[in-house]
Amino acid sequence: MIRRLYEWILALAARPSAPWALGLVSFAESSFFPIPPDVMLVPMVVSRPDRAWTYALIATLASVAGGLAGYAIGALLYDSLGAWLFHLYGLDKGAEAFREAYAQHGHWVILLKGLTPIPYKLVTITSGFARYDLFWFLVLSLITRGLRFFILAGLVGRYGGSIRTVLDRHLNAVAAVFMAVCVLGFVGFRYLF
Repeated sequence: MIRRLYEWILALAARPSAPWALGLVSFAESSFFPIPPDVMLVPMVVSRPDRAWTYALIATLASVAGGLAGYAIGALLYDSLGAWLFHLYGLDKGAEAFREAYAQHGHWVILLKGLTPIPYKLVTITSGFARYDLFWFLVLSLITRGLRFFILAGLVGRYGGSIRTVLDRHLNAVAAVFMAVCVLGFVGFRYLF
């Protein structure tokens, strides 16, 4: 199944709809979807290294736009949809501690969490829930998401041939490590806050 998904994403990179698909996944991941856009970004850049910066820009802008949707969920719908999402991910208790962290370290929380495997949707929803300053939320989101996606796209664009060889030979192992990192992000969020 993972191999078919990987090959589908590689084929998708050649289609005119590729940027739209990446944008949709990037948007959704920042507000409710559990799969990070890296899953699409890496194979797309491997397939089309000449479009690495374009893909990184799309992922960044769509992720920040999705972050605004997540912020709105936290600010306007936390008692219903936001709390349900936190409960779905088993992070009910962490939400309140995370909110308190904003009182002292809001800038650093957004910057650091946007670069880690901790799901960014948790940052966006909690930012709205904590009523964090929207202007600074946008600025910091652009910085952190831009750094993440442009660094990833740059590395994959430069070393794409080697990365593709590793992915072709060891896709299941790479997918298992990636999933482990995502799970550690969730666990880290639960136990750090």
